[in-house]
Amino acid sequence: MRRLVLSPFLPVQRVKPAETASASWAMVPEKLRGNRTWLVTEFVLVGFSNLPHLRTTFFTLFLLTYLVTLSGNITIITIIHVNRTLHTPMYHFLAVLSLSETCYTLVTIPNMLAHLLMESQAISIPACRAQMFFFVGLACSQCFLLTLMGYDRYVAICHPLRYSLIMRPAVCLFLGALAFCSGFSVALIETCMIFSSPFCLGDRVEHFFCDIAPVLRLSCTQSDLKALGIFFLSVLVVLVSFLLILLSYAFIVATIVRMPSATGRHKAFSTCAAHLTVVIVHFGCAAIIYLRPDSGANPEQDRLVAVFYTVVTPLLNPVVYTLRNKEVRVALRTTLARGCGGVQ
Repeated sequence: MRRLVLSPFLPVQRVKPAETASASWAMVPEKLRGNRTWLVTEFVLVGFSNLPHLRTTFFTLFLLTYLVTLSGNITIITIIHVNRTLHTPMYHFLAVLSLSETCYTLVTIPNMLAHLLMESQAISIPACRAQMFFFVGLACSQCFLLTLMGYDRYVAICHPLRYSLIMRPAVCLFLGALAFCSGFSVALIETCMIFSSPFCLGDRVEHFFCDIAPVLRLSCTQSDLKALGIFFLSVLVVLVSFLLILLSYAFIVATIVRMPSATGRHKAFSTCAAHLTVVIVHFGCAAIIYLRPDSGANPEQDRLVAVFYTVVTPLLNPVVYTLRNKEVRVALRTTLARGCGGVQ
């Protein structure tokens, strides 16, 4: 099926190949070049097509990881819902984070698994736009949710007597809604910027899903101003969120150091350990991919990191919060004991 078609009805700037042009232009057949502009109507996700002998292995590995991730996140949401001892702002935020992780994996992994089984790697432009919007929106929302969880720990440790007043249900609901509205607002801006012009510099997306940089490089009008704006938004979300979390933990550490009891210090640190682990992994991957002016310099390396933050990181979150959080472990054992008792 030919994916590059002539569209005389769209007002597109004519693109001429040059020595410094993108290598993607070489993918357009010679007979289609000349004085006419050829537009892409669907993309081809390169994914792991350069490793055909490993497709079955990748499919099995990613499918098992995906099923474990779904099971882990659903387990956390269920435990927090049924166990009244976990009905606190901290665990409500954790349940929302687990739900966000579940949706986050649904955006990319099922499509990747399908492409590992099928010969066709094509994805329509509207589907690509939708995938990018939800992926970026959920990723940004997770940054803001982790920031809220850091603020929650700050209030709990530094202002314990006013915790129930500051983090009352109405405030938590507002902060959670604000996190998601902010995340998807950023996603809407970036997606509109990328898809505001047609694509004519090839149809091959050097990734296994529609990420920002690989799609932007195929745009007919590759504006430095547009790329700079997207880079600035990424810095704003990732860096500002991370700095706010660091600020929260600076106050937390200062408060913990002044605690007279070693047991109290240990308990305070233990309540933050799981959150800190997830923060380091999440923001570390985001910084590697999105806080570089040119993230497409090494597509193979970017795909490897993308596998980590789209497949492995969502698996780590429920594992970390289950193994490193005593209250969640106790609630899990209690729920399982009740279930086994009910069966008997």
